[in-house]
Order: sequence, then structure tokens, then C-alpha cells
Amino acid sequence: MASGRVCTGFSKPYVAVYSNTGTTVTYADGMELARGVDVNISPESSEDNNFYANNVIAESASGQFTGGTVELTVDGLLTAAEKLIMGLPTADAEGWTAYGAAQAVPYVGLGFIVRYQNDGAVKYVPFVLPKVMFNVIGTEAATQEDEIDWQTQSLTAVIHRDDTADQNWKLVGTEYTTEALAEAALKAKLGITPAVTT
Repeated sequence: MASGRVCTGFSKPYVAVYSNTGTTVTYADGMELARGVDVNISPESSEDNNFYANNVIAESASGQFTGGTVELTVDGLLTAAEKLIMGLPTADAEGWTAYGAAQAVPYVGLGFIVRYQNDGAVKYVPFVLPKVMFNVIGTEAATQEDEIDWQTQSLTAVIHRDDTADQNWKLVGTEYTTEALAEAALKAKLGITPAVTT
């Protein structure tokens, strides 16, 4: 039997607006962000704290999570999702959406599914970053030449600890045999209903 598992895919990024009352965290207005291309979570941590005795390390406290970023590549943001994660105001009477002082970028929960393969068996694992805030999104486009240049969109968000008693910064679900089951668990965690169940 294989001793590890190989990552073979990334899909179904979802977001939902984060809020808390004390240590109780809730989510609202959840939706699919876009179609996922890739994801990279880069946590930062404090230095190890070592205690020396008899000229050697006698005790050690490992570094703790202090922050980090998540970089996503997606096919292209859905309009509603961009309005949600950028805290954009409602479009004016002529249909123009203003990126300016009226923006109120919210904290959101970010979830997605990672596909793994181990000894021929495929499993799907839901991940949730419970509290992130997206950076301002740039715009990049290129004209079409002889062939279509499939263009993607890059997103970056800052990772925070949530406001629960455990101050979580990442949640990893169990392994599922189908993507639909992993998606249902992911949506339930972000308070999105109805969730896929088959």
C-alpha cells in the first residue's frame, strides 16, 4: 500500500460573509466564488522558543501561527462573488458599480476542495479558512490572437484567526469518496443552503 497521498486536483472555491458574536462565529450570503485553477496557502509563524539547561535545549515551544496569505487562481470571478468579497455598493441607475470610498471589504470564510489519490483510491477533502480578507483585485486582459489565450484571474487574501475560543485559522474536513459529498460538507460549514447531498 502507498505510504502517502498525491494531490491531483483543486475545485469548488466558496465564500461566505463572516461575523461573530463573542466566540460564536456565523456565515451568511455564501456562494461559489468561481471555478478553481490552483490555490497556495502560505502561513507565517513565530520563532521557536527554546529553553536551555546544561548547555543544551531542555525544553522547546514550537512557533505559533501569526498570519499568512492565500493565493487563488480562478477562471474569472462571478459578478455577485466579486461584489461580495470586495464589499461593493449596489450599481447605480445606469448599471455602473463604483470602486471607491463606498466599498466596505468584509471578512469572509473561504472554502475549497482538494482531490487526493492514494494507492489508486480517489478522495476529496474540504478545507475552510474561517476568516480571510481579500486584497484589492486587479484587472488584466489581453486581445485574442490566432488562438484563444485562456486567461485566469489571481486573487490574494490575508488569513486571520477566527474569533472562536480555539482561534482557528484553518479547518480540514474528513476524506470523502465523491466531490459532491465533500462539497455538501463544505457548504454546510459555511452556512450555505441547500447543500448538495448526493
